[in-house]
Order: sequence, then C-alpha cells, then structure tokens
Amino acid sequence: MKKIVTIAAAAAAFASSFAAPAAFAQEAQSPWLVRVRAVNISPDNKSDPVGGVGASDRLTVSSKTIPEVDISYFFSPNWAAELILTYPQKHDVRLDGQKIGTFKHLPPTLLMQYHFTPESRFSPYLGAGINYTRISDVHVLNDGASLDSHSIGGALQAGFDIKIDRHWLINFDIKKVQIQSDVKVGGTKISTVKIDPWLFGVGVGYRF
Repeated sequence: MKKIVTIAAAAAAFASSFAAPAAFAQEAQSPWLVRVRAVNISPDNKSDPVGGVGASDRLTVSSKTIPEVDISYFFSPNWAAELILTYPQKHDVRLDGQKIGTFKHLPPTLLMQYHFTPESRFSPYLGAGINYTRISDVHVLNDGASLDSHSIGGALQAGFDIKIDRHWLINFDIKKVQIQSDVKVGGTKISTVKIDPWLFGVGVGYRF
C-alpha cells in the first residue's frame, strides 16, 4: 500500500509540472509578445552568372550574425502576427571569392503565424508572410556596378517556444526569406544577386 501511495504521489508531481503552464495560460494574458533573438544570416548565394549563360563568375554575399527584435500580436490563442525588426546590416559582395564591394540592407518582415499548442510548455508554430528589403550604401562594385534600391519577396517560418513561466520563454526559430537585386552597369543588367537567406535564430521572449 505504501508503494502505491508513493507511486501515485510521484505521478501527481510529474503531471503537475505539465499542468502548471496550462494553469497560468488560462489566466488573462496580454496579446503582446516581444522576442529578442540572435540570428545567423546564411545566404543561399545562387546568383546568376556575371556575363550571362555559360559564364562561370558568380557574385556571393557574406553571412553574418545579427541582433533581431520581434513583436507579436495574438488575435486568438492560435493566431498571431509577427513583425521582425533590426537595423541596417552590412554585407560584403564577392566575385569569384574576391571582395568587390559592400552594401547595407534593412529587411523588415511581417508574418502570420499559427501556434499549435499555445497553452502547453512546448509550443511549436509555423508562419508565412512578406519581406521588404531596403538596399542602401552600395560601395563601389567592380566596373561601377550598382544594385537595385529595394527587394520584395515571400517569407516562411518554423519555430517553437519553451515556456519558463507565465511571462518568459525561450525561442528557437528558422526562416527562409526571398531577397534579390539586379546588378547593373551603366543602367544595363549584368546579373541578379539572389541572397534568399536562411535565418537561424535563438532568443528569449516576454509575454505581457
């Protein structure tokens, strides 16, 4: 009998560790959630050959790790919109491995997300939306080449939150974003830089 009581007590304690998040999730919460992430930008670098079909020289864009702030608004327990923000990021541009210039881009992205188990400690989600990238400070590329000033493309997202308590959480996130720009010399297009980066992020969040 004593062994049965001990097992029952242990089972109750184990169950309560998962029931606790549901308990505080049921309380009224603000619809606002802010996350701060460290994000590694890893460009796909599938640019068109410089010089047209058959040429071997390709432009590549450097990868880097950046800070990111994300603001989410929950329309319901499952549905949320997330706005992704950072400051202008500087990238090197290389041709056949040789640095030929730099540029900056500011890529705010708006996503609609579906959270599968919002009241659980482990809460995965998927998202889709649109990215607008402002390209600026293009510094001398070979032969006076320049880039378009902006890019508009789609964005896909997958991630999950691990709740620490009613307010705080740990976040893991991956995004695929379409970013590209025509490369022009004297107004004539000579290539297209297809950055199309993967963004791998980890951070913390606070639900108000």
